Amino acid sequence: MKKLNELKPFLGDSMRYLYDGSWNEKLRVCSVYAFHLFEDGPGEMEVNGKLYPIERKTLVFLRPGEPHAFHVKAGQPLSSYNLYCDMWTTDGASPVSLNRHFIHAPEPFVFETVSTEEDCPELATLPSRFSLQPFPWLYDSFVTLAKLFEETRYYRAELANSLLYAWMLSWYNAVHTRQPSDYRIVKLLAHLDAHPEERSSVDAWSAMCGLKRSYFHSLFQRETGYSPSAYRHRLLMKRAAHLLIETSLSVTDIADKLGYTSIHPFTRQFGSFHGASPRAYRLQSGPDR
Repeated sequence: MKKLNELKPFLGDSMRYLYDGSWNEKLRVCSVYAFHLFEDGPGEMEVNGKLYPIERKTLVFLRPGEPHAFHVKAGQPLSSYNLYCDMWTTDGASPVSLNRHFIHAPEPFVFETVSTEEDCPELATLPSRFSLQPFPWLYDSFVTLAKLFEETRYYRAELANSLLYAWMLSWYNAVHTRQPSDYRIVKLLAHLDAHPEERSSVDAWSAMCGLKRSYFHSLFQRETGYSPSAYRHRLLMKRAAHLLIETSLSVTDIADKLGYTSIHPFTRQFGSFHGASPRAYRLQSGPDR
């Protein structure tokens, strides 16, 4: 039984494709692992007899031999980035994705050679359809990977395979890490991430979301797993750690910058959160460590 970090991916091909309802988009199977990242929608993707909606930034993940079909509306073609790969390459063996094959219905779905599939429960949990809209870094890195494969001249395999390995682990984390889905909370968190030095209050957060305080509190906790006050405290502590490591500001200046009335409550809260005083944390995490 394999763990996901034991993957040995090999990216055999990357291509842009415009799905327009052609005959070759009907029911078929592929001999390798495949990803289809759609830039827009709407449409539908059929995988193992189940229909999945295609919307903007929809990712479809296909295993070797999985029956699938593209259902695209007439006059609304869909563009996608397609990657074809092996997940478990063997030293000395030629990756199947270098010479992938398709079989279209009604021909028997039988290949002479398919990509190796190992018993990996973690890989098995990755969904056939997943939206990358809440994960802009995953979307951007996938597009970068596809373009890198197409445009790189030297050491393409080494670069692409390393990035695909890292991307797979990142995607697994995104799938299995609780993520907010309510658009108001998603927008607020994106704003907070983009303005790390902002010292807005929880009341300002609820106003930004256009919600009454009581409902905002319950919605925020349901979406993030933290109360607004606890989440704000975590933000402050993470910003404090960043300032201690990346700047030469004194502990007093950092406390003042983060809105503390004195150094004492800041030092006490920082020590409780990080397990070390601000000065000790700076010494432990500094460049000379």
